[in-house]
Amino acid sequence: MDFALTEEQEELRAVVRQLMNAKADDAYLRDRDERAEFPFELYRDWVDNGLLALPFPEELGGQGAGIMEFAIVVEEIGRRGYDVSLPYCGPIFNALNITRHGTAEQVEKFVRPFLAGELRFSIAMTEPHAGSDAGNMRTTAVREGDHYVLNGAKMFASGAGVPDTYINLYARTDPEAPPGKGLSLFLVNNDLPGLEITKVPTLGRRMYPTTQIFLDDVRVPVENRVGEEGDGWRIMMSGLELERVATSAAYLGNAVTVVEEATQYAKSREQFGQPIGQFQVIAHMLADMHTQVEAARLLTYQAAWLVERGLGDRKLISMAKLFGSETFVEVARQGLQVMGGYGYSMETPMQRHLRAALGTTITAGTSQIQRQTIAGALGLRPGGSGSRRRS
Repeated sequence: MDFALTEEQEELRAVVRQLMNAKADDAYLRDRDERAEFPFELYRDWVDNGLLALPFPEELGGQGAGIMEFAIVVEEIGRRGYDVSLPYCGPIFNALNITRHGTAEQVEKFVRPFLAGELRFSIAMTEPHAGSDAGNMRTTAVREGDHYVLNGAKMFASGAGVPDTYINLYARTDPEAPPGKGLSLFLVNNDLPGLEITKVPTLGRRMYPTTQIFLDDVRVPVENRVGEEGDGWRIMMSGLELERVATSAAYLGNAVTVVEEATQYAKSREQFGQPIGQFQVIAHMLADMHTQVEAARLLTYQAAWLVERGLGDRKLISMAKLFGSETFVEVARQGLQVMGGYGYSMETPMQRHLRAALGTTITAGTSQIQRQTIAGALGLRPGGSGSRRRS
């Protein structure tokens, strides 16, 4: 298993790093974080530089890149902050679902304009009564002629309120079906009558604002249903491997930055007549942080390598997601400890890194769900099979 990057992959990494350093400096990211605003200018740069089109088929105007290339890009975007990776990854995951499961007409109507930067996608799955238990969602979609009428509520729908966005919204089309069945996926324009979207103030993830959605007789054309009626659960699960590999890469990128910033601070900050990094307690803390991050890198790259070859292993992918998110939280906490009061100050990026990290053990499948998946792959069933949560 060779994780050495090719010359082309190294060039891709360098290009993305240069772009992100130039366009997403600390002042820009701090401003977007404080305002809780989508980074429109940066998103346009991703479009113009072909990064949005990276994993899409060439016949659609994409670049047909592999999962490893996609992971490299996400890691480099994540180096500037996990929060800024979400406006990149989230719309792509949803557009790929349409590409895989939509009709030719839907691909032309939605995916091509997406690749041109003319529209975006978000996702709405979680509900007040259905988080990790996504199969028990209660939002309904009842067909009336050439439309479906949607009623219900969604929670923690990231990016749903961003202008020119279509919400990939899952709803129940068969109220009699058991959990996980009878769900369908709809593309819902976020300015439709009867749709109310409000921001949910959050600790982190502010550049892809979290929202709650209320649907009151929202009429969605039948042609905006993706896949067959009742096919929603299969579609929902189909992008799981890519999502968890990519989010693990984003955790890795931000964790690398945390360790670099903490190490640099420890070399320059002097106390008692010497840099604090010369004290054994700090030096050993940083040694552990570097080791944890490199272990997360190996798990993430292994997961990407396997998925790219069609050998995706749910256990290993969940391990990468679990270890990556919890490593990110731990090194961000330790990074703040190394920097002391300066890390705690809102004037430095370290507090932003920690706030971003705290959400990663919850979203895209909680740490508890990852452990349940890993245990299940080992032939264990502690307390039932469980499900997953996405936000």
